Amino acid sequence: MARDPFCKSTTDCSQCPKVTEGICVYRKLSRGQHFPKDKCTQNCILLMIKGELLINSEEYPGTVLYDRQFILQAIGSKMELLALTEVEYICYWFNELPVVCPARYQEIIEQAEAPITYTPMVMNSQLQYLVTDLASYLDEQPPCGKFIELKCQELIFLIITYYPLPQLRAFFYPISSYTESFQYFIMQNYNKVKNVEEFAHLGGYTTTTFRRLFRNLYGIPVYEWILEKKREGILEDLQHTKMRITEISNRYGFDSLSHFAHFCKDSFGDTPRALRKKAANGEKIGKLPD
Repeated sequence: MARDPFCKSTTDCSQCPKVTEGICVYRKLSRGQHFPKDKCTQNCILLMIKGELLINSEEYPGTVLYDRQFILQAIGSKMELLALTEVEYICYWFNELPVVCPARYQEIIEQAEAPITYTPMVMNSQLQYLVTDLASYLDEQPPCGKFIELKCQELIFLIITYYPLPQLRAFFYPISSYTESFQYFIMQNYNKVKNVEEFAHLGGYTTTTFRRLFRNLYGIPVYEWILEKKREGILEDLQHTKMRITEISNRYGFDSLSHFAHFCKDSFGDTPRALRKKAANGEKIGKLPD
């Protein structure tokens, strides 16, 4: 749907920050254009406008996407693209969906299940009009970031409210399964690492991607979360186990007993031995107020 060429904004947007730069991308590919398989650093919804696009990923191996079809690829998945004809499509990259109807989305995620075979979704008329119009706005120089954010909210609203639940369970399954596996990895390994960089490396992530994934899942920076978990574990071990102070220090990755003692003084107001003695005498020990 072409926009009226005489309908132009009269506002100077050159000083407005591009808050959505790179989040919603409109692409035109010539026949034969190829994007080698690469790891997605964010979740991605790919919406076809025109042409035939060959995608190769774990969910969609050797699948040809046609006009009006759309798919979702979860962060961490690998995706390869090849234009079989002239192609136009939009990629919407996101960490968290701008959910307008959280109850509906929660229902979808809680009941998400892997399909026997992943099948591209097909745009209904409302979604097709939105995507076509969105392409026109994205083609402007520069597009209005705030307006695009609103359109992305509308996009997700149309997907989660205008399609039947069984389809949506399968469509959003890659996100739900990835979140669960990432959370499992965190809980299994947080007490084995000394810093964020080591944690990221252990999971095969870049530090930037790991920080972003973690904050989306837990809502706080990873370093703060690790420190809080260490404090909880140290208090538990000092009060309810007979582990030696040296063992506790090593368990939580401290380089020396002096470093461990300094951490305990900052966090709980006293040395590990003094805290254990207080606990043995029936005194309550805990984290100092912030």
